[in-house]
Amino acid sequence: MIARAANVGQRQETCDERADRLWLELMHELRVVLTAVQLLLAFLLAVAFTPAYGQLRHTDRALYLVCVLCGVGAMAALTGPVALHRLVTGLRLKTEMVAWASRLVAVGMTLLLAMTSFGLLVVLRQITSPGAALLLDTALALWCAACWLVPASLLRRRRSRTGPVQRPPTAAPAVPVREPGHPGHRARHQAPVS
Repeated sequence: MIARAANVGQRQETCDERADRLWLELMHELRVVLTAVQLLLAFLLAVAFTPAYGQLRHTDRALYLVCVLCGVGAMAALTGPVALHRLVTGLRLKTEMVAWASRLVAVGMTLLLAMTSFGLLVVLRQITSPGAALLLDTALALWCAACWLVPASLLRRRRSRTGPVQRPPTAAPAVPVREPGHPGHRARHQAPVS
């Protein structure tokens, strides 16, 4: 069982700190996803140069082509955040950059699912009947989508029922009081009262 702290969700961070944290989390997620895309895409690109590719039927070649195109699209979308970061670094657009990067990752994940589904369909059509291949492929694509979407949907629904996280009131930052004679003390000049 996972222990939960009493103050979960009560981070006190500035917008910049939140954007930095979300950016780092996104980069860690991308490391996992990009490895999968790289492996699948490398395999797919190599298939076209094997003797078995010449034996594929027209339908299977079309599926293979769509699969490769989805893979390249996924690779572009999932590396897009890095290019975005390089192009807008220093412009103070971190919050907007994180939002765009998150959208690119969602598109990349969708294309990864499509690439995996079409690639699996090509393989399944070689070892089973076309009808069975389509049925198995659809079931596995739905399973992948369920693994990716159902837990997040349940957690979001649970959050919407319990309401937003209540943040404790924050005290105003203490202003240091400096004694007269301290180098940082500024004397206030007041006009004499007449």
